[in-house]
Order: sequence, then C-alpha cells, then structure tokens
Amino acid sequence: MNKLEEARKIINEVDAQMAELFTRRMQAAEMVFEHKKAFGLPILDQARENAVIEKNAALIENDVFKAYYIDFIKNMMSLSRAYQYRLQSGLRVAYSGVEGAFAHIAAGRIFPGSRRMACRDFKTAYDSVVCGENDVAVLPIENSYAGEVGQTIDLIFSGELFINGIYELEIQQNLLGLPNAVIGDIRKVISHPQALSQCHEYIVRREWHTEEAGNTAVAAKAVAEANDQSLGAIASAETAKLYGLKVLDARINTSGENTTRFAVLSRVKAHSPSLSNSVLMFTVKNEAGSLAKAISIIGQYGYNMTSLRSRPLKKHSWQYYFYIEIDGTTDSEDGRKMMDELSKVCDQLKIAGTFAPYSEI
Repeated sequence: MNKLEEARKIINEVDAQMAELFTRRMQAAEMVFEHKKAFGLPILDQARENAVIEKNAALIENDVFKAYYIDFIKNMMSLSRAYQYRLQSGLRVAYSGVEGAFAHIAAGRIFPGSRRMACRDFKTAYDSVVCGENDVAVLPIENSYAGEVGQTIDLIFSGELFINGIYELEIQQNLLGLPNAVIGDIRKVISHPQALSQCHEYIVRREWHTEEAGNTAVAAKAVAEANDQSLGAIASAETAKLYGLKVLDARINTSGENTTRFAVLSRVKAHSPSLSNSVLMFTVKNEAGSLAKAISIIGQYGYNMTSLRSRPLKKHSWQYYFYIEIDGTTDSEDGRKMMDELSKVCDQLKIAGTFAPYSEI
C-alpha cells in the first residue's frame, strides 16, 4: 500500500467515525433546542459559543491545525444553529398587536423562523402562554422615551410566567405614504399616540393634522386601505414593506435615543451561565424603613441594582410593589442568604426571572 492509499484509508475511517459523531452532535443540538424552547431562550448564545471555541481550540497542539480547527468548530456550530432554526419553525411566539407592529418585529428577531401569534392585547398574549396555547410571549416592559410599560410589569408581578430574556430594539419612526406620494402631499398622519408624541416637533413644523391608531402597524394598514395620498402613517420600514407603502422620510422621531426593551416570558425559569442578571419583585411590610431595609440587604450581599421602580397594587389603594433589576443571579450561597433575609422584611417576594444584559436585536 503506497502513501496515497494509506492516507485515503485513514480518511475513510475517520470520515465514518465523524459521520457517527456528527449524528450524535446534531441529536444533542435537538436536545439543546428542546431545552431552549421550554425556557424561552434564543438559539444563538454567543457567550457559550465563544467559550466552546476557546476550550476546544486548546485541545489542538499544532498551531497551523488549530486555525483550521477553529473554522471547523465555527462551521459545525453554524450547522447546529441552522438545524435548531428549522426546529424552531414550530415555536409559537405570542405578541400584542398586528403584523408589522414593533412587538412583531422584536419577536421575529429574537426567534427567527418562529410562528408569531398576534394577540389583541398584553394580557391575552400573556395568558396564551400560561394555558399552553403558545410557547413564549414577547412583551414590551420599558421605552427609553415613554418609560415603563405598566401593564406588562403588572402581569409579571401577579402572574406565574418567568422573564428568561430582555432584549433592546431601537425604534426608528418613519413617515410612510402611498407609492406615488411625496411629502408635500401629506396633510394628516396616523399612528399610535406614543409615536405621534415622539415625532411631535416634526409634525408641528409641517402643520399636519393627526389621528390616533391602536398601534403603528394598524396606522400603516389604514393608510394603505384608504388609498389617499394626503394620508401618512408613522411606523417602521418593515411595516412599509408589509402594506405596500413607501418611506417618505426616515428617522423622524425627535429623540435619536428611542429604544424599547422587550421581555421574553416562559412557563419555566431558565438557568444558563449567559443569563447574568435577575429581576426581583416584592412588597414590603407596612413598617417604617421597610423599603430601605430591603435595599440595604441587597447591597450588603454585593448586588448592584440597575433598576428600581414602584407600581401601585391594584387591590390596595396607596400601596405599592417594587420591581428591581440586579447584576448577578440568586443561585449562589450569598444569593440564597440575601433572599432569606429579604423574606423577613417583605410580605411578597419573587424572583421574576433572569436575563442577559445589553442584548440588542
């Protein structure tokens, strides 16, 4: 047997082994997907992939081979994600609004290829996950311009779903019109009240009339159906494509800083190294200094609070519950001790979920 024949024999043997290992790895990828589906986690976990690449690259001593091996691992991970995205096509993601709304866009970016299920309001979307009709819900919790979304926060406090991700979507408001329209044709704009507020200066400068709609996508649909060149909608560029409209002017919102944070809500609380922040929600005892004690306990155990909000309790006038985001999770010994101490000064206390900070979509 010459060297070429020997090399081919080795390659054939290795390829057969790799085919078996490839099958096992893809089966494991399917198990990973089932876990992520149950916990409402996205397919791509960049921190985990980087850690795997670094760990496995260390197994290759030959520096020349190592560079090729890193490419091999990256390609293998890409194939694994592609397979998981194919499996994800059956994932049912509830959102509030209609096709083209920002929640619809956010759901599609977090869960590409999923089945996005439109719901008439936040509660309907939330309840559809509770009853198992849908797998996860994507709902807004805060806007950098308009503040918190109280309806969603209230549902999280009183309900049984967990936050397993918080994602930031930059909101770009655009002036949309019919395909043959120009800005000079516009006399009235239609949009959600929040979008109209964000573009107030732009609208006033042009002396346009305004009309409120349930959301930006509904506004775009109304303009398309009216077939009136004097009507414009304020909505996203994605929405323009959906309803056959044209972007007459882009980024017309007054503030360039306009980001909405969307929470992914699931029936099961996720545990993952990439989820490094937590959401706590509680009420404090009706005693002097109770809130200060709770905040002090969090600080004593080295947790940094990145957000603190109060919301009124619906059943008790002038009483409030608190929503807090902290750096870190409560799975450690210190975390468990902190929760134990908090329970002594709080009437109600829950870990609402964990998430990865600064996840832009």
